[in-house]
Amino acid sequence: MSEVKVNKISPRTNCGTVQLGDSGDSITIPSGVTITNSGTAAGFGSTGEVSWNTTKITADPGPAVSGVGYFTDTSSSAFDITLPSSPSAGAVVAVADYANNWNTNAVTLLRNGSNIEGEAKNFKCNKQGSAITFVYVDATKGWIAVNAGNSSQAFTNPFTEATGGNAIVEDGDYKIHIFTGPGTFCVSNVGSGSGPGNVDYLVVAGGGGATYGGGGAGGFRNCVSTCGTIPIEVTGYPITVGSGGSGGPANSSRGGNSIFSSITSTGGGGSSNSSQPPSVAGPNAPGGSGAGGPGFDFPAPSPGSPVATDPQAAGVGNTPPVSPPQGNPGGTGHGTFTTTDNGSGGGGGAGSAASNTSIGTPGGTAGGAGAPTSIFGSTPTAPSYGESGPSPGRYFAGGGGGSQQNPGTNAGGVGGGGDGKPGGAGCSGVANTGGGAGGQNSTGGSGIVVIRYKFQ
Repeated sequence: MSEVKVNKISPRTNCGTVQLGDSGDSITIPSGVTITNSGTAAGFGSTGEVSWNTTKITADPGPAVSGVGYFTDTSSSAFDITLPSSPSAGAVVAVADYANNWNTNAVTLLRNGSNIEGEAKNFKCNKQGSAITFVYVDATKGWIAVNAGNSSQAFTNPFTEATGGNAIVEDGDYKIHIFTGPGTFCVSNVGSGSGPGNVDYLVVAGGGGATYGGGGAGGFRNCVSTCGTIPIEVTGYPITVGSGGSGGPANSSRGGNSIFSSITSTGGGGSSNSSQPPSVAGPNAPGGSGAGGPGFDFPAPSPGSPVATDPQAAGVGNTPPVSPPQGNPGGTGHGTFTTTDNGSGGGGGAGSAASNTSIGTPGGTAGGAGAPTSIFGSTPTAPSYGESGPSPGRYFAGGGGGSQQNPGTNAGGVGGGGDGKPGGAGCSGVANTGGGAGGQNSTGGSGIVVIRYKFQ
């Protein structure tokens, strides 16, 4: 076998062509020889092909190198792989599930400024045992999955897509739709595979109005992650947000119901006036949480006679009953025909019942505390909704404070409950909290519906 040793082979003319062998010949590259291509390879089928790095990786190679396939080991934890920046057409990157563990710890391809499959979103590989190759095509489609057939062969899409609400905010991988009034939650995609066609929710009804006793808080139904989310379909879900109940001086009205899908929260109970028999709560007193007892004199047989029945009844909560309970009862009121120690009970709240008044002791009682929700997560817009309280999260559905005959204020429950004051000067419940109205003669706060789901 003859041998030619040279440093460079060039065509006879500039930009000409050098041919190795003739048709039918075989050219052998011995073991251990490396061929480096610094130009464009044509005719070798190299576009879309990769050379696999057989050393597994457990972290971002940062960024990935075009033409390389990576075996990703996510046994310990999930990690990201940053795709090349400003790629040229024909750039190629591949990944494979080394430990068959993507379903537990996924690999996320960070788009690094380019589209993936035509969308400005990162790509999460979470289908166990998969391998997938991406080729960069152009700015419109960006990186397109090949070899695995299409992107669905590399991952299941568990993400929900929807529109609707008076505000939409994001918290990490979650999207939160906030309805402060009626509307429609329109679902366009519920994901594929095993997860989730489900959503978290907060549904708070309108708070009850107040005559004398504090208005009951609107029903509070809250489900975030651990309580069993509800399934959804590709359709439009009408949303009802309950209005606050009106105040006295006649019997106050119950707050309006709030509704999402199969979840209905009942409006808070409205308190009664002094013409209601003390032994009987007013007709609108039951509700999500119950209204407080009136605590003002009921006509007695003659001046100086005690009221026929004391204490004066309050409304019951969690009506109709659901599990877990959507609210609590109001506090009882007390009063006699001639004395000035009459006091009204506070409305019940989602977190606690209102205390009962004490016969012979001046003053009414505060509204029951509302309940917290973590549905807003860490989004900075969370302070715009609900009320801050003693623990993480935002509070909703506080009961209204009861009024009293002597001067003084009974605080509304945390979560939007209005303060109770004498002389027809009670504070209304806070809008979009479901807070009960404070006695006397004020209006309950409107409700709210919040829907949360994983979108990326």
